[in-house]
Amino acid sequence: MWLVFFTLVLSLLLLDLGIFHRKAKAIGVNESLITSAFYIAMGLAFGCWVWYQLGSQAGSEYFTGFLVEKTLALDNIFVISLIFTYFAIPAQHQHRVLFWGILGVIVLRAIMIGVGAALVAEFAWVLYIFAAFLIATGIKMLLVEEQSPDIGANRFLRFIQNRFRVTPHLHEERFLVRLPNPQTGRAELWATPLLLALVFIEVVDLIFAVDSVPAIFAITTDPFIVYTSNIFAILGLRALYFALAAVIDRFRYLKHALALVLVFIGSKIFIADLMGWEKFPASISLGVTLALITSGVVYSIIRVRQQRFSHSKQSSTNGPKEAGC
Repeated sequence: MWLVFFTLVLSLLLLDLGIFHRKAKAIGVNESLITSAFYIAMGLAFGCWVWYQLGSQAGSEYFTGFLVEKTLALDNIFVISLIFTYFAIPAQHQHRVLFWGILGVIVLRAIMIGVGAALVAEFAWVLYIFAAFLIATGIKMLLVEEQSPDIGANRFLRFIQNRFRVTPHLHEERFLVRLPNPQTGRAELWATPLLLALVFIEVVDLIFAVDSVPAIFAITTDPFIVYTSNIFAILGLRALYFALAAVIDRFRYLKHALALVLVFIGSKIFIADLMGWEKFPASISLGVTLALITSGVVYSIIRVRQQRFSHSKQSSTNGPKEAGC
């Protein structure tokens, strides 16, 4: 099953960069939605295969993990948009950055999940720490208003700019270029803003993985389910970015739903112990997670439409009036 998974993922990545996106171009909304739907379909089809091969328990855990990871991954889109805006990365080069970013994520998540699986296997109480962390994170997301990160004031960015040679402008789609040193005149290797954007996206994923990895381990401790649901949820993120980057603020209440999901996932470990269950029922876990996330999406859409209607009504009321005779 591992061989099937890696063969499928490698084939998808080769098709993506080697055939469909060989030349740098801006990704349109329609193409983005179609590609994203394809990746989601592949992730769901793989889940059906897991269900068939390993049974309903493993299948339900995969779909729950996939749903939670997909929703957590949506949180990345806003930050990625800020990174591209700050470094002035044009639309035709963004796909290249995201593609190599995904490759880095596949490796980094494998390391983090491998370490997590080893810890859980050796020390069972680590799961309770993960669960408590998820509950605390969910409550914090509900109570504390999140602020937009200031990339320009980031210490990591200043460290890179002070320690490495970075060109002020892009050099087409290259991450590294050889340019003469202003002081010595010798040709030396310089990093471009494209490489800085890639590094920042990898760092952002590491930060988000702090929530993501404990969340999936609270659902299942099977490394195969943990890793495959993680990767399939992330694979379609690149395509989804181009469709949602401009409208992600419309799903502002999805964050509240995600906070409740994290609290629920963390709580179910303690609930299972109190009830004397070996495991919290996977079907109930999947149903509650799906209901919470769906409610967040629907409520966000309704609230945005209400606010637009209220704004348009107020504009028409306060519009210019004709002067009387």
